[in-house]
Amino acid sequence: MGSTTPATRAAGRQAGTARRGAVVAALMLAMALAALDSTVVSTAVPQIVGDLGGFSVFSWLFSGYLLAVTVTLPVYGKLSDTFGRKPVLVAGAAVFLLGSLLCAAAWNMGALIAFRIVQGLGGGALQGTVQTLAADLYPLEDRPKIQSKLSTVWAVSAVAGPGLGGVLATYADWRWIFLINLPIGAAALWLTARHLHEPERAPRTSPRVDWAGASAVFACGGVLLTALVQGGVAWAWWSAPSCALFGAGLALAALVVRIERRAAEPIIPGWVWRRRTIAAVNLALGALGLLMVAPTVFLPTYAQSVLGLAPVAAGFVLSVWTLTWPLSAALSQHVYRRIGFRDTALLGIGAAALVLFAFPFLPYPGSAWQPTLLMCLLGAALGLFQLPLIVGVQSTVGWAERGTTTASVLFCRQTGQTLGASLFGAVANGVLAARLGGSGDLDSVTRALDDGTAPGVTRHAIADAVHAVYLGAACAAALAFLVLLFVAPRRFPVLDN
Repeated sequence: MGSTTPATRAAGRQAGTARRGAVVAALMLAMALAALDSTVVSTAVPQIVGDLGGFSVFSWLFSGYLLAVTVTLPVYGKLSDTFGRKPVLVAGAAVFLLGSLLCAAAWNMGALIAFRIVQGLGGGALQGTVQTLAADLYPLEDRPKIQSKLSTVWAVSAVAGPGLGGVLATYADWRWIFLINLPIGAAALWLTARHLHEPERAPRTSPRVDWAGASAVFACGGVLLTALVQGGVAWAWWSAPSCALFGAGLALAALVVRIERRAAEPIIPGWVWRRRTIAAVNLALGALGLLMVAPTVFLPTYAQSVLGLAPVAAGFVLSVWTLTWPLSAALSQHVYRRIGFRDTALLGIGAAALVLFAFPFLPYPGSAWQPTLLMCLLGAALGLFQLPLIVGVQSTVGWAERGTTTASVLFCRQTGQTLGASLFGAVANGVLAARLGGSGDLDSVTRALDDGTAPGVTRHAIADAVHAVYLGAACAAALAFLVLLFVAPRRFPVLDN
């Protein structure tokens, strides 16, 4: 009695495979929600501003969402380690969909920004928990498969998002940009609720949530990221608002350290930075976020203002790296199985540094194929860099620490992007002011070019500004290389899980 036949066991394996396939589909849909929302809004801004007004603050449609996602990542990571991935993913998706519905009903720009922040509160759970579940579902040798699928979702979203947003805003209504999230999210929720069954684990004795630490982390991250996002844009770097925000942020950071040291179950535990592997990956992917700003923010401006390309063609120059990145990521497993996670990542970031350093040597004004080729190579290099680090660092911890570890990695990458936008924006504006013999910023100069009111020398100044940004990005890549070389262990201490 109780024995099973081969046919029964085969049927059970088939059912398990089908269930895992449904969960993977749910994860890809959830990732598509977060990825599309980062790109689909951009092309609809003119219609949104025309309907709701608020041109002076529309940038907070993006900044508010980014801030909410970033500061909630550590919180959701700890919650998923404490209570499981499924409740965190379901709750995050529900909050995201609620925010989407509220955004579609927004009556003015202030309300839309507030509801975008609600979306971001759910988006943090989507990003962190999806990446953690990807490692839970697959053993180490199969994790590149799911990670490459998630990378493909980001690539398709980066290419399709702006076009989808433009089509919906032009031929339907900008509110459909948010309403379209509802059926996608509903499908992800249904698949997750029906097919995701986490294995039973030993019950934790009276799990406690560090709500004081979570609140302090949220406040500290929000204040510091606001200072970085708005500094040099809404006010000068050394103005009273900037100094006040940075001062408050540092005071809150000290409060976070004090609370977390005393907490029994801290939101950001000290071992995240005491373990060489995790600390090195955090710093390296923070540098990745920093250098990604150069192509994503400044290359479209370069393509239109210097090369004279139309917006669609300029978008293609940028989008080609989203084709080579997931392809390289999928193939990276054949490299790191031979030479290890660290050395594969070193190979990738070293190649990326060379590509970024080559950009300033492009001829002026040059041809479109030249930056397109460099972007192809950059995507291939970064695919070889990022995925081995994520797979590797997730494999050094057990289930109970994987959510926190994954969240810390994503938090550092997001923070790097925020810092990069502020830092490289200041670099570009400084070069423009020096080349044009006065004050000026990239936005106003490019608008003057579009209006035909700027002299031809302005194009050369823009090229110099973007070249300086790419040099800065090359330095960020070199920094990541040095961190991995001198901080990360040669062989990651992989656990058998």
